[in-house]
Amino acid sequence: MRFMIIVKASADSEAGIMPSEELLTAMGNYNEELAKAGILVTCDGLQPSSKGARVRFSGEQRIVIDGPFIETKELIAGYWIWDVNSKQEAIDWVKRCPNPMPGTDAEIEIRPVFAAEDFGAEFTPELREQEERVRAQAKKT
Repeated sequence: MRFMIIVKASADSEAGIMPSEELLTAMGNYNEELAKAGILVTCDGLQPSSKGARVRFSGEQRIVIDGPFIETKELIAGYWIWDVNSKQEAIDWVKRCPNPMPGTDAEIEIRPVFAAEDFGAEFTPELREQEERVRAQAKKT
């Protein structure tokens, strides 16, 4: 089972305040543990929303909204993708994580990633083949 582990943003992360060497070291060690355990698929930190944009869809219209975005508690500061055996295993690993936002309360969200079988009959054999081709191509880049 794959899960996206989402680190919620804070006022500091949105202000562009970089993590300390101590936190970078702790997170580097934690990521190394995840990799050695064979569950880490990928991970990255995200720059503040002030450097991003959103595209709102309204029928055929596309509206671009530049950051920053107001609701810090709804923003993402970073993420991992893990391949684990269960939600409980993901929870257990998250509980071992260093506090990603030292000096403040922090929150990490755990969300399952859809698998092909979750989509049922609507995900036809042709669509499955297409997805496999896309994933194979993405791995090459």
